[in-house]
Amino acid sequence: MVLSAIAKVTDESADKLLIGLHGWGANAADLAAIADYMPLKGFKMLFPDGPFPHPQAPGGRMWYGFPIGYDFQNNNDLVQQADLQESRQLLRQWLTQVADETGIPLERTVIAGFSQGGAMTLDIGLQLPLAGALILSGYLHSAPAPHADLGPVLIVHGRQDPVVPILRAQQSRDALKSQAVDLTYQEYDMGHEISPLVLREIRLFCEQLPM
Repeated sequence: MVLSAIAKVTDESADKLLIGLHGWGANAADLAAIADYMPLKGFKMLFPDGPFPHPQAPGGRMWYGFPIGYDFQNNNDLVQQADLQESRQLLRQWLTQVADETGIPLERTVIAGFSQGGAMTLDIGLQLPLAGALILSGYLHSAPAPHADLGPVLIVHGRQDPVVPILRAQQSRDALKSQAVDLTYQEYDMGHEISPLVLREIRLFCEQLPM
């Protein structure tokens, strides 16, 4: 299985890359739509589809399924799921392939993940020497293992998030701080969403990266 992706290129000479990972039940097109509202000079953008079709959302994709009765409040373990393990491998392979094909190394790549895509960013993205990573309404699968050369990380979460409780963002914050990650943490009065305020945070974060 190979991940398919939507490319958004407004500057053919761009030498940096932003990769966006969508949430559960969404797809690459949903997240790629934000590119029209967030011009980033010097960046190419890629938005891959999760490898698995969503069982209830026509056209929706997912990085893995949730067990029946899964409860974010109770922090149920997902790590041993076969579909999550497959997604991990596929995403790693795809990121390596993208670096080879674009000529843009991981050190000049930023990954931004929303919800389940944020969880994949915390899981796989942080293990790579990325220029930066953004976790938008995301959550941890397990204790993070950040790469020694990982760049800055930004976590943004809504205090009124009805899907992924703010507690999960706070757990991610505390876990990354304990690993001495260069972390910025932001809470806003919003729900489970990528609001104009979040788009602004993404743009400022990417523009201020030292690369």
